[in-house]
Amino acid sequence: MRYIAFIHKEPDSVYGVSFPDLPGCISAGDTIDEAVQHAVEALSGHVRILEADGDPVPPPRDFDAIMSDPDLEEDRQGAMTTIVPLVRDRGSTARINVSFDLGLLDAIDAAAKARKQTRSAFLASAARREIVE
Repeated sequence: MRYIAFIHKEPDSVYGVSFPDLPGCISAGDTIDEAVQHAVEALSGHVRILEADGDPVPPPRDFDAIMSDPDLEEDRQGAMTTIVPLVRDRGSTARINVSFDLGLLDAIDAAAKARKQTRSAFLASAARREIVE
């Protein structure tokens, strides 16, 4: 799932991110990239709290629905829009079977070792980064 987010920037402030479909879910960052990275974490945490409390998770609306919603007119003023993926951390892992070229696998293992990570941790962080970008 992907949610539309508004990015605002006031003079002498950081970039703020809000989600029209998830009131109260906000994030910020010194740069747009940092704000969006933090927004991924905020979105995941917000949804996790909603689910833990037994509250429904609103489905994401499409861009046209967000842009035509009269209740969001003020929020849209001066805002940039972006799409933020919902990356759920479920707290458990699953063993999977994947295939890589042996040369790529060697490069993965070397990069993981240099970062003091396991192969799985390295691949998970690389996948998360790719999904967010």
